[in-house]
Amino acid sequence: MRVVVVGGGIGGLALGAGLRRQGFDVAVFDRDTDVTATGGYHITLDGRAQAALRGLIAPELFERLLASASALRLRERDAFWDRRGRLLGHGPDLSTESSVDIDRITLRSLLAEAVGDGLHLGRAVTGIGRAGDGTPRALFADGAPVPGDLLVGADGAHSLVARQLAGGPTNAPAGIIGFSGRTTMDALDPGERQRLGPRSGLAIGPRGAALYVGFLDPVGNAVLDAPHLRMSITTGPTYIWGAMFPESAAFPESAATEPLRHLRGTELRDALSARFREQRWHPRTLEVLDRADPHSVAAFRFNAASTKASDLAPWPAGPVTALGDAVHATPPTAGMGAGAAIRDAASLVEHLREAGTGETALAVAISRFEAEMRVRGSEVLTLAMRTVRWILATGTPLGTAATVAGTPLFAAFRRLSRR
Repeated sequence: MRVVVVGGGIGGLALGAGLRRQGFDVAVFDRDTDVTATGGYHITLDGRAQAALRGLIAPELFERLLASASALRLRERDAFWDRRGRLLGHGPDLSTESSVDIDRITLRSLLAEAVGDGLHLGRAVTGIGRAGDGTPRALFADGAPVPGDLLVGADGAHSLVARQLAGGPTNAPAGIIGFSGRTTMDALDPGERQRLGPRSGLAIGPRGAALYVGFLDPVGNAVLDAPHLRMSITTGPTYIWGAMFPESAAFPESAATEPLRHLRGTELRDALSARFREQRWHPRTLEVLDRADPHSVAAFRFNAASTKASDLAPWPAGPVTALGDAVHATPPTAGMGAGAAIRDAASLVEHLREAGTGETALAVAISRFEAEMRVRGSEVLTLAMRTVRWILATGTPLGTAATVAGTPLFAAFRRLSRR
């Protein structure tokens, strides 16, 4: 069986790695010319995502992954603040948490190594065709079509493959525009280093603005005591932050956010800080943003698919399918999108293994995979969108916040974010 994978992000590379390990003929095509040229900064892998990866890559690669990861159990409890930096409360105890954080570039590099010469960079797929017998073909602007018994779209939220299968977009803007960057701990003043601490945190302000500050330290909080295997690009305590502003008619200020998406570097970083200051955020809460590496600052829109399982992958099972954000585009507010894509890949590999041994027909294997993916996608989307709605509701009049009134710490945020 020959499998063609469109997209070399986390989900596509995980699938390619797993199929190659099982002896499949697999080709992964990605428009990037360098696997390290990727957006995003760190990925959380829970126990389920780690278990999936263990089945997809060789043990020595998985060991290197853990040696390059930061253990959540070694962090202090997450903190919640208002826009003036006043502590509102803490998250749960993490001492028994099995999840790990890893640089996106590090994970993508490891997976690309596992795919090996099955990865073809600088090859952008421009369309999906069919041969005379109905088998799919990946089409390119600069080369001959590549046929396969199965074609899998792992090409992200703006997936060409999923759009063709569904007959239209598979997701829509979630109502938030995000901006992200990296700031080393030693770039901050001692007082702010102490306030933020070795933990992640979230600050919520009025009018739907929020600032997430994630803590990543693959050296001090290493999962494995194996420095000779470490390959993380983060080499010391670092804050990976995400600034969020609404894009909705309910927030008149939204119009001022869209132009920021077209800025870069220092100009974008300074414009972001100015937006927060306009909304009366205390300068100390913005120090992590003001002292970020300007080359790390980037903008992105939160997109989301439907939270209903029945709306996901709304096509009949066949020799073309999709996975990850191509099907269940998930905002980063639950920290589960990449993990879900990895679990998609593991599920598809297992079902294709059964088809490859003749235990089941290919179409039936794809049908079973898609059924599992719909449930998985609905689960992570429900969690992510709950947080999106909560963030937006804290910035609206009290009467519109009823849908998230039961959220932990919501009452405190509702009271203090307007002061």
